[in-house]
Amino acid sequence: MTETRKKETFPREMAGEGKARSEDLNLCFEKLMMLAFGGGKSGSSEGGVKMEGAVITEWKDIPVELLLRIVSLVDDRTVIMASGVCSGWRDAICMGLTHLCLSWCKNNMNNLVLSLAPKFTKLQTLVLRQDKPQLEDHAVETIASYCHDLQDLDLSKSFKLSDLSLYALAHGCPNLTKLNISGCTAFSDAGLEFLTEFCRKLKILNLCGCVKGATDRALQGIGRNCSQLQSLNLGWCENVGDVGVMSLAFGCPDLRTLDLCGCVCITGIFKFGDDFLAFHKIGCKVQISLSYHVGSETLRNNPILRILYGVA
Repeated sequence: MTETRKKETFPREMAGEGKARSEDLNLCFEKLMMLAFGGGKSGSSEGGVKMEGAVITEWKDIPVELLLRIVSLVDDRTVIMASGVCSGWRDAICMGLTHLCLSWCKNNMNNLVLSLAPKFTKLQTLVLRQDKPQLEDHAVETIASYCHDLQDLDLSKSFKLSDLSLYALAHGCPNLTKLNISGCTAFSDAGLEFLTEFCRKLKILNLCGCVKGATDRALQGIGRNCSQLQSLNLGWCENVGDVGVMSLAFGCPDLRTLDLCGCVCITGIFKFGDDFLAFHKIGCKVQISLSYHVGSETLRNNPILRILYGVA
């Protein structure tokens, strides 16, 4: 087997979690024909589908225009397998694919990302949510090196990632508007602060469980750099304090949703009610979620909270 052939079949083998998938390609062909032609029987000839004088009996017979149309209708595993059929299909799919989810990959996600990222350079949405940690920094660095149009990235539960991934995303993916790094416990506040200096278009940011990363320092960076932010999840980020929250109040006027569940260090803003009203003074109508750990019975009856939640 030549090196070129190995490279073309590698993603397909990964999609099959290491098993031979040639028989699955035939099943996929039948499924795609049914999707494209409402069953694939009308105008058929010897099991094929007749289209503008040509009979489609194999994968290689499908025109590129039809390929891109049906790729949008199938699951991502099938898309990856289709990209390994031949170089022509690979190039067509790679140029037309903008959304990809690899969360179904339970064992080889890191290697699959390393193989696919240099090819799928037009991706705008990439979901890499994991049940067990697989991704490593060099995979994210590869994404940042090739997928410069990326806008929506989900790296949740990537326990193996370090600040190197944040530095790479900062330099390679400045157009990010949605980022989910919940559960990424190794990220530091310095890394998050650095990210915000370059990814200034962020609108939705999930930092739930980022205990080391989500601190007042990081929130001050968000307040300085991410003025378009609309939603921020800081659930169980126990190092978030009053200074960081106030930085959001004055730096993120478009903020609409703020999750502070489990942020046990937030205290001063309840003592100084006028400061907590800063969200409303600057026209920031934010919905704040608080857990019972923060809001004791005394805080529940606090008049400031009653104003925030519209309770008479």
